[in-house]
Amino acid sequence: MSRLLIFSIILLSMQSCTQKKDYNLIVGTYTNTGKSEGIYVYDFNTATADFKVKHVEKNVLNPSYLALGAEDKTIYAVNEAAENSSASAFSFDASTGKLAFLNKQPTDGADPCYIIADKDNVLTANYSGGSISVFGIEKNGSLSSLKQLIKHSGKSIDTARQKGPHVHMVQFTPDHQHVVVDDLGTDKVYLYQYNSTGGSQTLTASDSVNITPGAGPRHIVFSNDSKHAYLVHEMDGGITVFSYESNKLQEIQKAKMTEEGFNGENGGADIHISPDGKFLYASNRGSENKITIFAIGTDGKLTVKGYQSTLGKGPRNFVIDPTGKYLLVGHQYTNDIVIFERNIETGTLKDTGKRIEVGAPVCLVFAPIK
Repeated sequence: MSRLLIFSIILLSMQSCTQKKDYNLIVGTYTNTGKSEGIYVYDFNTATADFKVKHVEKNVLNPSYLALGAEDKTIYAVNEAAENSSASAFSFDASTGKLAFLNKQPTDGADPCYIIADKDNVLTANYSGGSISVFGIEKNGSLSSLKQLIKHSGKSIDTARQKGPHVHMVQFTPDHQHVVVDDLGTDKVYLYQYNSTGGSQTLTASDSVNITPGAGPRHIVFSNDSKHAYLVHEMDGGITVFSYESNKLQEIQKAKMTEEGFNGENGGADIHISPDGKFLYASNRGSENKITIFAIGTDGKLTVKGYQSTLGKGPRNFVIDPTGKYLLVGHQYTNDIVIFERNIETGTLKDTGKRIEVGAPVCLVFAPIK
């Protein structure tokens, strides 16, 4: 084999490795602040935390939360607009980062604040509507008309914020057989059996778990081994730890995001687990604007390892890059994404000094560049 051929193979290999360091970072925003134009797509380098804008999908109303469709060929977004809310579908070119609008459908539930998708269906959690909307997916990736709407009922102890149901998240269970639904208004977590081809019976009620009254369930995440689940509370700054077996959630621990003696305003927002499964991170807005770092024990229980200011206001959402090296925090009110480097051994966070300036970021999603 000639030296030139060997050099060419090495060069191609190096280029391939370099390409794998880059991911699409897709950002959903609120456009009604006047500081955002829609959905943003960046090229993000997971070796250096360098980034550049690839595409901006404009004229999309409040695409606050996003979901990738099957094989990353589509993106689905909620459009928060009170009673006129909808869900939108876009084709997505993972190479160029470009989106192309396909269609949108009314959710028939006010203020959708979370969205998930698989190859068959798109589901939204409608906060003010206290409901779940289910749409089918057409062959071109567009949304079918609404095929199921489930409305919750009930209330809890906070007379200002829990007069009725407020569905805050829908999430597939690890085995994809059920959908978990967090309801801030009723202080309950519901489990629905999921039948992807069930039409108007795609979701059927299976079980529910009562959460501490006044807690306000918001987001839930499952452990890497699927044996535990972690629920962040918006209203009391707590986290409920569950064991998860046979599609049943059983509480095993209550943890706090706040330090002892804290008497400020809570605003628990988001929760994620590191790719290696060793650490859990949870964001608290309100007067805190911090991320609490927990170690995850072999029994699934949490131990606080530290606290990190998010260096902005309103850490609505954050994401850990696929390599686990960086944690990015989107600040709804200071209009930026702060990039932290993550110590893989200790879980601690260090400010890189790098900022992505973008209006009212609400949802951050990584997708491979293909």
